[in-house]
Amino acid sequence: MYLAKVYITLKPTVNDPQGLTIKGALHNLGFASVEDVRAGKYIEVRIDGNDIGEARKQVDEMCRKLLANPVIEKYSFDLEKV
Repeated sequence: MYLAKVYITLKPTVNDPQGLTIKGALHNLGFASVEDVRAGKYIEVRIDGNDIGEARKQVDEMCRKLLANPVIEKYSFDLEKV
């Protein structure tokens, strides 16, 4: 069994209103040194199997087809045996 830890963020050229809201809130709380905030998603997927290559292939396909929007988002993932 493998655990995929998937990180999804907006591409740098895409506006991030959620990140701007968080940045404003942090400034209001006194964290004036915050220059930029980008919000994203974190997803964990457990995959049954013993072949890490096949698991990596499946996670990449999941990201391309469903978990991330490749037009506006980029993704990366870590895969570990559990």
